[in-house]
Amino acid sequence: MILKPRQLGNASISQEELVNDKKNCRKFGPCGVGEKAIYLNSFYFDRRYYIPLSSVTRVFKRVAMSKGGFTGKGIFATLPYLVVEYDNGKEKQCNFKHEEQVDQMLEFIKSRYPQIRIHSAEAEKRLAEKKRKLAEKKPVQISEKARGSIQVLNNASVYLEQEPDLYVELSSAAKKKRTYEKSNPAYKWVALFIFLMGVAAVIYGIYAIITHAGFAMYFLLFGLAAIFLFSGANVLPTAKNNRKYIENRLENAVSAMESYVKTYPEFPVPAKYAHPGVLKRMKEILLEGRTETIPEALEILKSDLKALNSSVTVEQEEFDEIMAIKPMFLVMNYE
Repeated sequence: MILKPRQLGNASISQEELVNDKKNCRKFGPCGVGEKAIYLNSFYFDRRYYIPLSSVTRVFKRVAMSKGGFTGKGIFATLPYLVVEYDNGKEKQCNFKHEEQVDQMLEFIKSRYPQIRIHSAEAEKRLAEKKRKLAEKKPVQISEKARGSIQVLNNASVYLEQEPDLYVELSSAAKKKRTYEKSNPAYKWVALFIFLMGVAAVIYGIYAIITHAGFAMYFLLFGLAAIFLFSGANVLPTAKNNRKYIENRLENAVSAMESYVKTYPEFPVPAKYAHPGVLKRMKEILLEGRTETIPEALEILKSDLKALNSSVTVEQEEFDEIMAIKPMFLVMNYE
C-alpha cells in the first residue's frame, strides 16, 4: 500500500485488514467498495479515505447542474457526486468525472450491502409519499392475462438485477451517445480555448515561481489552471470522447446484454431495452389497465416517453428513472 487511506469517523480497521481490503476492493472511478470499508477520494488522490461499512448509513448520488445540463445543450452538463453519510449524520461528498461510475457503485452497494440506504432522507420521504398515494388510489381490475404478463416482467426484472453492471452500462452508453449527438460542435472550440487558458496559467505559474512573484500568485494561477484544464478536458475529443469510441461502446453494451438474455427463455423485451426501469414502467402500464400484453405495453411506453419533453414537469425520482431509460430509446429511434 503506497499511501495508507486516512480514517473518517469513529470506527477503524486494523492495519492488516485495511491493506488487504483496499487491495481487493471493487473500484468505481476514484472510489471503491471492499468487504470491510468504503474508500473515498480527496480532490487529488483516489481512495484517500476509508469508512468502515458498519459506520455507513447512506450512500446516494447528488447531481449539480450547469446551464442546460439534462437537455444535452450545456457545455459541461451534469457534475455528479457520491455522498456518504456515516456516524449519525456526518457526511462526505466525493466528486466523479463520469456519472455512470456513481450509478455502478450504487448498484453494487445495493446488491451486496442491502442494509445501506441508497437514497437521501429527502428522497426517501418523497418515495414514501408517492407510495402512500398510490396505495390510496382505487385499484384497477385487470384480467388474468394482464396478471400473467406482469409476472413475466417481474421474473425478467429479477434476472436482470443479478447483473446490474450490464444494464447500467447499457443506459450509460446510450446516454453518452445521445449527449454527444446533441452537443453543439462550437462547444469543442470553447473547450479548446479554456484548455489553452489552463495551459497558459500553468506556464505563467511556473514563471511566477522562478521570479518569486509571491505565494498568493502561485495559489491563484495553479487553482485557475486546474479548473480550466479539468473543465476543458471533459469536452475535448479524446481516446474515450469521440464518435467511434462512443458508438463502439454502445454496440458492445448491447452485445453484452444480448449474450446475457439469450440464455433466458423468451426475454420479454429486446436486449437494447433490457433495463429494470423499462420493465417497471411496463408493469405500471399493465396495472393501470391500459393493455394486457407485453408487446402492447412496450409500444405504449414508447409513446409515453416520446411525449415527455422539457415542458413536462415530473418529480425528481421519476426524472432520474426517465433519464436512465429514455436515451436507450432515443438512440435506437424507438424501433
